[in-house]
Amino acid sequence: MRIIGIGGIFIKCRDVEGTKAWYAKHLGISMESWGAMFPFREDPNLEAYANLSFFKEETRYMAPSESRFMINFRVDDLDALITELKASGIPLIGEPENIEFGKFAWILDPEGNKIELWEQPK
Repeated sequence: MRIIGIGGIFIKCRDVEGTKAWYAKHLGISMESWGAMFPFREDPNLEAYANLSFFKEETRYMAPSESRFMINFRVDDLDALITELKASGIPLIGEPENIEFGKFAWILDPEGNKIELWEQPK
């Protein structure tokens, strides 16, 4: 029931392909069609990784936040964390999801930035 790392950073872009090219060229990040993956060599979950993903300017994925980014935090027990968040009066944004990529839930920070909580599949 704790944050165990950054799961990814998601950035809204006016020019997705141009921005990905800039990160590849200037920061040396190898890009896939969707963004980049950074495997964790020391993580006990041998399948652990973080993402850098890019979204079109008009995406609603980060709503209701007006921020141009969203932080994704990796969580070891999402259900327990959701229980604690609710007990603290922190509402979820939408309903939690359990899909092939893992369990997800969303909240807003005090500044109105959307935070994605992610329990990666084992």
